[in-house]
Amino acid sequence: MSHSAPPPGAGWTPWPAPAKLNLFLRILGRRADGYHRLQTVFRLLDFGDTVWLRPRADGVIRRIGQSAPGVAEADDLAVRAAKLLQSEANCAQGAEIRIEKRIPAGAGLGGGSSDAASVLVGLSRLWGLAWPPARLAALGLRLGADVPVFVHGHNAWAEGIGEALQPIELAPAWYLLVHPGVHAATAALFAAADLTRDAAPLTIADFRSGTALDNAFEPVLRRREPAVEAAFAALARIGRPRLTGSGSVVFVEFAERGSAEAALAALPAGLSAWLARGAERSPLLDAVARYPTGASPSG
Repeated sequence: MSHSAPPPGAGWTPWPAPAKLNLFLRILGRRADGYHRLQTVFRLLDFGDTVWLRPRADGVIRRIGQSAPGVAEADDLAVRAAKLLQSEANCAQGAEIRIEKRIPAGAGLGGGSSDAASVLVGLSRLWGLAWPPARLAALGLRLGADVPVFVHGHNAWAEGIGEALQPIELAPAWYLLVHPGVHAATAALFAAADLTRDAAPLTIADFRSGTALDNAFEPVLRRREPAVEAAFAALARIGRPRLTGSGSVVFVEFAERGSAEAALAALPAGLSAWLARGAERSPLLDAVARYPTGASPSG
């Protein structure tokens, strides 16, 4: 993952916020608290946002610019993450946050959750807290079920509401992604009457066999959104299309780059499509190693 030049002024550090794919997603049931029990595999990508952070001495948490259209600063997961960490750590420092946005919203790629995780990890270092990943992930879970996997930074088999993570080794792969331009509303999809909520649980062996790569939200979204159905139709001519998360991005997996590039070239004109490589680990972990606790070099 690359990033552009830092925002104006000294003291900024870049923290990668990679996108993810759900290689399958099943809903096994609903808990007493209303949350759904899931099974999924999170695959991190080498494509994503960059979160720029600059500590402040006055305790103010401030967003510079706008991370996503229509998202107020108070509702921004990145800002909420900073304020939650500041409160829980009883930290007197503040921070400025600027997000270099590449991950589309509502796409199922985890952009908001990844940004929040990078804020937690980055500010833990820059504020000199040095909280371990497990503690930051537990805090992140209060912001969203996808935040912990980005904090830990490894591809994972996930259960529970998505927070019970088991690292999983995945073969190298390239992905062709198509964004139909639809912003999928997660809450509305979970509430859909035609959503399957009682799927049979899978094993990791089932997943590795390639026979169970379904996504519970796929039939719901394909019926509701003609643009998503059109993306499936276009990708079905070149491979096995899948939906990621509860979003609208449709993808096909390839074992090597050349096949993915040929498939991209064969797509009809007008589709918003791009390639991304599957990552073995999050580049956020490299950033943690690069910046000693409490250090704040310019980016």
